[in-house]
Amino acid sequence: MWCLELLLPLLLIIKDVSGQWNVWIPRDISAMTNSCVVIPCTFMYPSGIRLHYGIHGIWYFGQPYPQLFPPVVFKTRTEIVHESYQGRTKLIGDLHQRNCTLLISNIGTEHSGRYYFRADLGGANIYTYPDFSELKVLDQPNIDIPEEIVADENLELTCYAPDNCPENSPEIQWMYTDYLPEPEYTSDYVAESNTAVLSSTLTFTPRPMHNGQLLGCRVSYPNTTLVYERLISLDVKYAPRSVWVNVSAEVMEGSSVTLHCEVDSNPPPRISWLFGDEQLLWDTASNASLSLEDLTPSQEGIYTCVGDNGYGVMNTSMYLAVLYPPSEPVVNGSLTILEGSSISLQCSTQGNPTPTLTWLKDGELVGAITAAEVSVLELLKLNPQGDGQYRCLAENEHGRASSSLNITVEYAPVLLDESKCTVVREGVQCVCMATGNPEPIIEFYLPNKNITVNDTDGRYNYYTHTDGHTSTGMIKLREKGERLGNGAVNVHCSISNMYGSESFHLELQQEKKYMMAVIVGTIGGVAVIAFIIAAVRYVGHNNKKENGNPGQDLVSKLENPALYYSTVKKDKQCLRKKVVRHFAAPTFGPDLGHMTHCGAKTEPYCMCHQTTRSGPYSSAV
Repeated sequence: MWCLELLLPLLLIIKDVSGQWNVWIPRDISAMTNSCVVIPCTFMYPSGIRLHYGIHGIWYFGQPYPQLFPPVVFKTRTEIVHESYQGRTKLIGDLHQRNCTLLISNIGTEHSGRYYFRADLGGANIYTYPDFSELKVLDQPNIDIPEEIVADENLELTCYAPDNCPENSPEIQWMYTDYLPEPEYTSDYVAESNTAVLSSTLTFTPRPMHNGQLLGCRVSYPNTTLVYERLISLDVKYAPRSVWVNVSAEVMEGSSVTLHCEVDSNPPPRISWLFGDEQLLWDTASNASLSLEDLTPSQEGIYTCVGDNGYGVMNTSMYLAVLYPPSEPVVNGSLTILEGSSISLQCSTQGNPTPTLTWLKDGELVGAITAAEVSVLELLKLNPQGDGQYRCLAENEHGRASSSLNITVEYAPVLLDESKCTVVREGVQCVCMATGNPEPIIEFYLPNKNITVNDTDGRYNYYTHTDGHTSTGMIKLREKGERLGNGAVNVHCSISNMYGSESFHLELQQEKKYMMAVIVGTIGGVAVIAFIIAAVRYVGHNNKKENGNPGQDLVSKLENPALYYSTVKKDKQCLRKKVVRHFAAPTFGPDLGHMTHCGAKTEPYCMCHQTTRSGPYSSAV
């Protein structure tokens, strides 16, 4: 007994603890619009309360305190409820079984919120439970999307549909999945706290091309017209997969150009324009343009666009060519070299397109035409003919430029063929001509005498002249006594400069030409005399006609031979006298090429008979 007495108070204590004011309802519950929802509810009250008038219940919306006049969702004592719940609510639980489950039909989004249960056990035993159930009324299904979708990484998308309406069970279908690579589908049913949710999971590996693509989840309830859809756009993160820039371009010097760059990436990258290692521009965008103005050749080169968005880096380059005419060529300085030496002439320039280089000497082409920025002209074993101006001509389609240099070839003196002695009126003239660089010094040597520029003598005149690299010396011997025994002129010419000297004996080359002039003059004289004789005969014949019968005169003369002889003799003397006076023997000038005649007066012609004989300077009549 004593044990029962001790156990009874203990059972009462346990009964009082388990009989406190408590309620069990789902903290969160969801439903689709125009469907229904059942909010499961179980409540407890102290066991010591006696129920004299039965158990009544009230569901409030939004607030648990009646004094704040919250909207009444359902009330067992009366059908007076808030207008938004008229005909929509029903208590499907048995309060006497401590079941306060509530059914709400044809719900709308305005019914989303907190629901509180209040138990009315009669008298003062009225209690509003502070716990509530949060109802979410959805107009479209939920899709669980990861915070970040990365290309080429596995992706799971889950669509949820609440199943808290006993009248209908949902079905889930994915939309717009035809373009997905090997999609997989799995379904699940989750029941927790007397609520249920149906889910469908879509699994696939997105690619950069899927960025921005639409996916959809459709929830429908069979045997109803209730259909709910949710569309999402995939935000697939991927590294730059393409960088587009202008194609390589050619622009003229001084002009302007704009370089464009577009990068395909998600998110948009940080775009940088680089010239070599120098960053010219940067911007966070899907495209960026670089403007270059008043271009110079130094801006020609490779321009690179770099895109970096944190998921990867990519770049693309282009070549910008600046076209311009050739610059003034750079050539060797003017050179002075010794004959027989070899040199290399170098010419360098810049131009775009690459210019052609041409070497010209005194306007004539030398060497080969090359298409390069550097040309080398090899001059081997130069002789005096290599002396002159060398010009390097650079040309391209936009212009030309040139530079020149002079090459001076120095060499020992060389005697020219024009060096000789000739017979002139005053005596003998000797000319010595030589070429050399430096200009040669010319000296004449006579027996026992050394003639220089400053020497003078009464027997000769000395004259020198320089024309370029040619020196001319001339000496005139007033007498012809400086001859050797064999008839040659004994004159020597000495030519010299810093590279050598030589002495030459000058020959009298003009004597043969002199003899030829005498012969030509003689023949000319004979022809002139013949012309005169013919003229005299013509005049005599006319005189006979004027004086009467010539036959009679002739008979009279034949009858007197002495008279005939004296007449003929006199006529011959007269004719010889006139010929000598008017047609003297021709003389020749110093050049032996010009023939002159002399005669002072004109006298009457004499009739005579002519006879001739040949000779260097004579004719006999």
